[in-house]
Amino acid sequence: MRIVTVGTGTAAPHADRVQSCVYVEAGSTRILVDCGSGSVYRLAKLGLPWQEVTHVALTHFHADHTSDLATLFFAWRWGMLPPRSMPISVIGPTGTQDLLSRHAAALGSGMLEAVPDTRVHEVLPRTILALDETVAVEACKVPHTDESVAYSFTSAGHRVVVTGDTSYDPELGEWAQGCDVLVCECSLPDSLASPLHLTPRACGMLAGIARPRLLALTHFYPPVETIDVISEVRERYGGDVVMCHDGWTHEI
Repeated sequence: MRIVTVGTGTAAPHADRVQSCVYVEAGSTRILVDCGSGSVYRLAKLGLPWQEVTHVALTHFHADHTSDLATLFFAWRWGMLPPRSMPISVIGPTGTQDLLSRHAAALGSGMLEAVPDTRVHEVLPRTILALDETVAVEACKVPHTDESVAYSFTSAGHRVVVTGDTSYDPELGEWAQGCDVLVCECSLPDSLASPLHLTPRACGMLAGIARPRLLALTHFYPPVETIDVISEVRERYGGDVVMCHDGWTHEI
């Protein structure tokens, strides 16, 4: 499996971080987890095969996680010769079909006709969905918005968990226990702590329960970058941790 943090930013414009997007590859399965503003152009800059993405998995419906969906769909229609004919599967919580319809209504009805075969799978928490013969995804409800979920991707005995946006939740930590990589949001310093997001120390507490082989931090608002993020995480968690940038890559 290969993980690339395509976009490690947030709703706050940042010179070096586009909005939320994680690329997960396992064999011929290529998944985007979220697709915030700038994601598609960052995929191209990183040389990732945006033309061959097989699944898009949405953690929730905030704009900084979904606003490049239309860019991606129209790129498959107008940015490729010949246009894409391979099906695309969009995975998300209840309401995903309605979200896509509303995006199309706002940005052009041709969005949903851009790919001839668009399949929407609205997943329930703790239900496993096979993406192909070797890759499966499971969702876990997390505390952020009503629909917010984290995702677990498993393949060939390996497991990657992507939290999406969340606040501290011991049940999320227990669900993620023993994963190879925990891609975890790390939004704000303690001085700006929010009930909807994690601080570095809260990330450490979560990782202390999950015990991943690697804790990969993402989704940084600018104020959190002014503190020593890694040191604060390590107050609560002694395992391997990395503060990701756009293009950070890890292979299992």
